[in-house]
Amino acid sequence: MLGEVTDEIQEIVAALPAMTKVAGVWAAAEERLARGDAAFVADLGIALAGPDESRAWQVRLVRHRLLRLLAFAPGVEAVTQTLRLVSAYQTNAPKLAHHGMELLAACHPAAELAVAFTGRDVPADLRACLVQELVLRKVAVEEIPGVRGWLASPDWRSHPLSWLPLTLCAVEGDPALPQYSVRGGSVPYWSGIPGETGVPSEAATQVTETTTDAAATLIAAAVANWAEESNGRVEARTYTLAGSLGGFAELGLACLEGKPATIVPGRPDRAWRLLFSAASTGGARNSGLRGAYGRLAAWRSLAGLCAALEGATAAEVEERAGQCAWFTFGADSGWFKRIAWDIGLAVVTPDGRTLSVLAATDTN
Repeated sequence: MLGEVTDEIQEIVAALPAMTKVAGVWAAAEERLARGDAAFVADLGIALAGPDESRAWQVRLVRHRLLRLLAFAPGVEAVTQTLRLVSAYQTNAPKLAHHGMELLAACHPAAELAVAFTGRDVPADLRACLVQELVLRKVAVEEIPGVRGWLASPDWRSHPLSWLPLTLCAVEGDPALPQYSVRGGSVPYWSGIPGETGVPSEAATQVTETTTDAAATLIAAAVANWAEESNGRVEARTYTLAGSLGGFAELGLACLEGKPATIVPGRPDRAWRLLFSAASTGGARNSGLRGAYGRLAAWRSLAGLCAALEGATAAEVEERAGQCAWFTFGADSGWFKRIAWDIGLAVVTPDGRTLSVLAATDTN
C-alpha cells in the first residue's frame, strides 16, 4: 500500500507549503490521471499522508482534490488506487478515509467495488464503512461478490457498524445524501425547530430530572460533532413525569432561557432524518461523520431519546420509537441561532412517565 516516491513527487511535497496557489498541482494530477496514471495520483496523496491538523492548508487542499479525482475516475483501477490512498489515511486522518469510502459508494457500481473485499490490504474499518455507505444507497450488499463471505468474518461481526441493518429500515425512509463532484459538493439543507406556526405552551406537569452522563451522551450522539468540531451547543436531558406533558416551563432547559416553548407533534421518521443529517454532514464549520458513522450516530440518538433498553437491536429501537410520542420544539430565545443548524426534539415514552429532550444549535 505504500506509495512510490519519485523525484517529481518529492519536489511537489517539498514545494507545497510555500505555494500561494495549488491549482498547478491539481492540474498536474489531472493530466496524469487523463493519461491513465492513477497510481501517480495515489502515490502523491500517500506521500502527503498525516494528521490534518499538523498539515499546511496547501497539503489539505491537495489531498482532498486528489481523493476526489481518483474516486470520480471510472473503472476498477481507479477504485484500487483510491483504496490504496484511503488506507494510507486510515491511521492519522480517519475522517478523510471515511469520506473516501463515501465517494466510492456514490461514484462506482457495486461490481467495481468488490475489489475492496479481496486480499488483505484494505482495513476492516474501511470495508465496514463501504458496506454501510452502500446500504444508504439501497445497494443489496450481500449480493456483491466477496462481501457475503466478509460479512461472516470476525472483523465484521466485532465492528460497531455491524449493529446497523444491511437494508434501510422504514424509519429511515429515503435518507438525504450529499451530492459531490470533483470540485466540491452540496449537503441537504434542513431545520429542526418549529417556526411561528407552532403553538406556544407554558403549562407543565410535575417533573423530576433524571439525567445521567451516559443518557445525555447517547441522546446527543448525532450532534456531538457540532460541539466538538464547530461552534455548536448541545443540551440533552431526561425527566420523569407525574402526569401528561403539558409544556416545558418546569424543565429548566437552558435553551429556552425562560421563554415559553413552541411545541408541535412530530414523527420518529422525521426525527431520524434530522439526526442523520446532523451527524453525517455536520454543523456550520465541519463536515460531520459521513454516511456510515452518521447512520450509527443517528440510531444511537434515536435509541437514547426513546429510552430503549441497553443492548436493543435496531428493530427493537424502531418498534420502541414508533410507540413513543414525538415532538419538535423551539423558543424565541438567543440560544437557538436560527440560521440552518437547529434541533429541538422531545420524546415521551409509551407509559407516559419518561421524557427525553435534545436541543442543539450551531453557527458559522
